[in-house]
Amino acid sequence: MPRKSRVDAPGALHHIIARGIDRQQIFRDDADRHNFIRRLAKIITETDTRCYAWALIPNHFHLLLKTGRVPIANVMLRILTGYAVTYNNRHRRHGHLFQNRYKSILCQEDAYLMELVRYIHLNPLRANIVGSLNALDRYPFSGHSVIMGKYKNTWQDVDSVLKLYGNKVHSARAKYRFFVEKGIEIGKRDDLTGGGLVRSSGGWTALKTMRRAQIFQKGDERILGDGDFVEKVLQEAQERLNRKYALAAEGYDFDKVVRRVANVLKMTPSEVLAPGKEKLRVKARSLLCYWAARELDITMAELSRKLKISPPAVTLSVKRGENIAQEGNFTLYSSK
Repeated sequence: MPRKSRVDAPGALHHIIARGIDRQQIFRDDADRHNFIRRLAKIITETDTRCYAWALIPNHFHLLLKTGRVPIANVMLRILTGYAVTYNNRHRRHGHLFQNRYKSILCQEDAYLMELVRYIHLNPLRANIVGSLNALDRYPFSGHSVIMGKYKNTWQDVDSVLKLYGNKVHSARAKYRFFVEKGIEIGKRDDLTGGGLVRSSGGWTALKTMRRAQIFQKGDERILGDGDFVEKVLQEAQERLNRKYALAAEGYDFDKVVRRVANVLKMTPSEVLAPGKEKLRVKARSLLCYWAARELDITMAELSRKLKISPPAVTLSVKRGENIAQEGNFTLYSSK
C-alpha cells in the first residue's frame, strides 16, 4: 500500500519523531548533540518555525514544531540531511543515519499542546537518561530545562508555553513543573505518539463508548485531533492538492511562473531572473519564490540553485513575496 502524503499548512502544529536506522544511535556524545542543536536553531530561526518542545535521546529525537514560512517537510530535510553529513564525516561512517521516513503527526493545538510539551520533555526521564525530575530540570538536551530557566536560547518559544499556565513567569513556571510532575505517574502515552481514530479518541475504551452512544468521528493516522479537526485538515489538504493539480494541468512550471511574474510587474522574463538589488527586481524574484514554493511546491534547495542565492535568502524572499502578493492582490493563475 503506498504511503500517504504528509499534511501541512502554515500555522500547523507537528509532533515529529526521527529515529536512527535499525534503532542505532544518532547521538554518540555531547559534541553530536550540540551540533544538532546548532543546526536546529539556525534552520527554525531562518524559516520562522516555532519550536515549543524538544528532546534528544541517543537513538531518536522529538520535536514539537509549528509551521512558519516553509513547509515542515523542507525544514526537516535540511535538518536531517545536514546533520547526517556532519555525523558521518565526524564518525567516519557511510550510508543512511535515519530511518527512511521520520514520523510527523499534525496535532490539534488547543487540545494537545500542553500534553505534547509534557510528553516530549519527559522522554529523557522515561529513557533513564536522567534519574529524577530535579535532574531533568538541568538536563541540557531537552527544552524542559529552558522552560525552567536553567538554560537560555533564542529559538525556543518558551513564552507561549508559560502563558498556558499564567501571566507571571515565576508562578507559571511552578504550575508547568507541577503539570510535568503529574505526568510521571501517568506513564507512557501511546495516544500522543500518532494520529488515527483510536489515538485521537483516547484509546479503544473511549472509542467503544463513543460508538455505543452513536458518536462517530473521522480518523487519520497522520493527524491527532477530534473528528471535526481531522475533517477540516483533510478538506484543506485536498483543496491544496486539487489546486496543485489544476495548475499542473494548465502547464504551470518554474518557467511559466517566471513569465507570469514578468507579466504582472511589466518586465521581461530575463529581467525577473537577472541578479541585482534594484527594488523592482527584488520584488519580482520575491513574488517568483513565493508562487514557486507555495503553489508548485518547488523546494528551497531547487530555487536556491535556479536563482543562485542561498536557502535563507529564498526563505526571506518567500515571506516578502507573500506580502507583495497580498498587498498587490496578485494571483498566480491567469485565464489570459
